[in-house]
This record gives sequence, structure tokens and C-alpha cells, in this order.
Amino acid sequence: MDDAAASLARPTDQVLTEIARYVYRYEIKSPLAMERARTALLDALGCAMETLSSGDRPSFIGPFVQGCKTQNGFRLPGTVFDLDPVKGAFDMAVLIRYLDHNDAFTGAEWGHPSGRNRACVIRVSSNNIVSDNIGSILAVADWLSRNPAETSDNTPPLTIQTVLIALVKAYEIQGCFQISNAFNSVGLDHVILVKVASAAVISWLLGLSESQAVDAISQAWMDGHPLRVYRHGQNTGPRKGWAGGDACMRAVQLALLTRSGQPGALTVLSAPRWGFYDAIFRGKTFNLPRSFNTWVVENTLFKLTPAEAHSLTAMEAMLKLERILKEQAVDLHNDIGRITVRTHAAACLIIDKSGPLENAADRDHCMQYILAVTLLKGAQPDSRDFSDASPWASDPRVDYLREKIEIFECEQYTLDYLNEEKRSLASALTVVFANGNRTEEVAVEYPLGSPKHPGTKKAVEAKICRNLGLIFSREEVEQIVATVATKAKTTMVHDLVDTLWRGNSS
Repeated sequence: MDDAAASLARPTDQVLTEIARYVYRYEIKSPLAMERARTALLDALGCAMETLSSGDRPSFIGPFVQGCKTQNGFRLPGTVFDLDPVKGAFDMAVLIRYLDHNDAFTGAEWGHPSGRNRACVIRVSSNNIVSDNIGSILAVADWLSRNPAETSDNTPPLTIQTVLIALVKAYEIQGCFQISNAFNSVGLDHVILVKVASAAVISWLLGLSESQAVDAISQAWMDGHPLRVYRHGQNTGPRKGWAGGDACMRAVQLALLTRSGQPGALTVLSAPRWGFYDAIFRGKTFNLPRSFNTWVVENTLFKLTPAEAHSLTAMEAMLKLERILKEQAVDLHNDIGRITVRTHAAACLIIDKSGPLENAADRDHCMQYILAVTLLKGAQPDSRDFSDASPWASDPRVDYLREKIEIFECEQYTLDYLNEEKRSLASALTVVFANGNRTEEVAVEYPLGSPKHPGTKKAVEAKICRNLGLIFSREEVEQIVATVATKAKTTMVHDLVDTLWRGNSS
């Protein structure tokens, strides 16, 4: 009996086999998906360079133990570090995610009672960062391409095209689970899905058999999972910037353990009492309303501002109001009575905050702070505006305006947000003056960066070049973009990464 037949002979949770079958057998035929994948990879690399160039660069980038060297390891882009693929996956994902400027995808994450006590499923998009998976994919693909002895006959060609295929499939797995499964409702952070998706595609990159991939995926579900506490209230902190990296690191480790011969638990989800459904998911089973294909990458939001994604339409509306208020010479301190924000339920739940804001992670997840800074600055905030060193962090005008901003749910906006065809992020703002007069309401349905916004493609391309240009010369930026855009099928992963690595120029 061969390996696949042996696996099928044992009772196995269908979800595990569906994920593995998709990764190993599905052929991507959508030109749009591959175009979006190229953009996602370049955007993620740009976000990593932005993190490295910022004052908030994490101090833990590099080997776990200072001075340790890895021969023929993953060459971490933008740095001189040569890392093992486990730490490399962590660092790459952290650099992509840390400033909250990378892509996002909405998913059903909460059962939330509205003011009418109706059940309302809410999507939490800001932290559901599908590009986290690029950390594990790029690190493992580069490491394998430098070490032929680590590959097998089943290892796919280690080209940029293979990275893009793995990217599409990791996005799809994570996103399809997010659509209708509320991990947040049981206290878990969404990065559990990064771990599962990355474990699946890393198994494929390593050349494991399909049944070994099932084992690795089961290990990911069996693993301990992080609480979401670090994204909420007084516990909001920088861990949200490295949680995805932690999931990527663990996914690579679990896939490597599987390669070494460690078996999985084939009913890890459905086993009575001890399985995921009974022990963690309160007896519920997963709902996968869509078949795995390429839909997620085609509908991913690219963020043009490093702030929580649910704030983006409100931010754009505030910019329009700022110009109106400036033309009317409005005194922001004395003339404004209140600012009302109509938005969808997810924004109300996640980023409607009052009281002290303790750190950058707290500020970039506070709608009132984001809108106050936008109004005072007359421009969208950048990553520096959320840091402890930012003058806005201690500006009394920001706190004064935060108190004036009232956020409430518009039921229609919530319905449009949940609608899979519309996928709206609408918000509408009105300034009510102290004398009782008010501006006309300014509404924005799709922010720049949404696949439904006509200006997204040009804006994301500019963002990519701007961020890559923080580290690389114009000629290098053009080479990087051209390689991914037009030479993905013929360029080995290590050739692209060598261009991105700074060790050669040290």
C-alpha cells in the first residue's frame, strides 16, 4: 500500500484532506490571481523595507543568539543576516507586518449582539493579515534553493513562480476559513490560520507527500494557539506585530518535524472531548462556504496607510472634511461641537476607544486618534505618527478632538460589509458645529487600496517603489519589480533574494 492509500485507509478529518488536496492538486489558471500575487509579494517586501527604515524597527531581528551564523541559510532581505529557515520565517513575517501597512482580508470573526439584540456576525479585517504567510514561504523557498541536499524529487521548481503559487494557496486557505469561522469568539487570535495555511504550503515546498502534508496540517491544529488578548484594551501591545511571525516560525518547525518522520493526528478536529471542535471550538465544526480556488488573493485589500483597516474610509472622509473646514476658517477648538461617524459594526467593536492610549499598537487601533491626527495634520497618518516619540501622542488637541468624535453603527453599512459581493468598508462623517449648524455628510464606501477602487493599482505600485526605495537604489528597485513582474518563471528564488540582501554590500 503506497503512502497516499495508507493515509486514506485511516479515518481522517475531511478538512485536513481538503486542504492538502487543494495545495497539491489545484492548478491556478486565473491571470488576475497571479497578477495580484505579484503585487502582494512586492508590497510585502516594500513593507519589510519600511519597517527596517523606521524608528520602530524591532530589536529582535537576527539570530536568536547573537553571533550565531547559518551556512547557506535564508538571506533576510534588507539586512546582512543569514538565518536558519525557522528564525528566518519569523523575522521575514515580522518585518512585513510590524507597522501594520501590509494587506488585509476580512473574515467572520465575532458573534456580536447589536443594539436590537440581533445576532450579527462581524468581520475583523485589520489583523487578518494574509501576507504573514509570505514570511514562511520566502524563507523556506530561499533556503531550499541554496541547499539542493534538502530537496527531494517532489520539491517543486524553486522559482519566484513557485513562491507566487504558494502565496495564492496560503492566502486562499486562511481567507476561506476566515469567511465564516469565528476564532475570536473562543478567545483565539486569527494567526492560528497563518500557522495552518503556512504548514500546508511549506509541506509542498519541502517536497513532502500529500499524506505527510495532512500530518503537518494536523500538527498545526493540534498545537497550542495564542489568545487574542494582546489586541484589546489595556493589553494591546507590540506582540500583535510579531504574532504572525510566531505562527510562521511554528509552521516551518512543524513541517520540518513531519519531514523527520513525526506522525500527525488524523482526527485532531473531530476526536470526542480532546479534539479541536470539542476542546476549543465549543462543539462547533468548521463552515467552509467556498471551495478553495483563487478568490481570496483577488479580493485582498492593500493598505496605503499604516493604520487599522476599518478606519480607512473614515480617514478618507475626514480628509475631505478637513479641506472644507479649512476653507471656512473653522476654529477646531472652539467651533466644533461634535463629529459623528456612521460606520459598520466591526469598526465600532474593534477601534472605538476612549481613555489613555499606551503605545503605538494602541494608537493605530483607535479610530478617534486616527481621525483627530488626520484632521490636525491635514494628511493621512504615517507610521511615525503612532509612535511614542510622535508629537501627536502627547498633543492635547488630539485628546480634545477624540472626545468630540462619536462612533455608531449604521445597520446598512454592516449588511454591505457582510455582503460577499459588495465587501464594503463604508463610513460617513458629519461635523456638527457648536452653534448647531452642520456640514453635509461625507461618505466613502471603498478606500484606496480596495480591489473595487479604480485608483488602487497605481497607488499600490507607487507605494511599492517608495518603500523599496528606502533601502535600494532606483536601479535596484526597477530590477526587483521587473524580476517579479516579468521573470518569475525563470528566476530562482535565491537570485531575487541575493538582490534584496545587504550582506554583499557590507
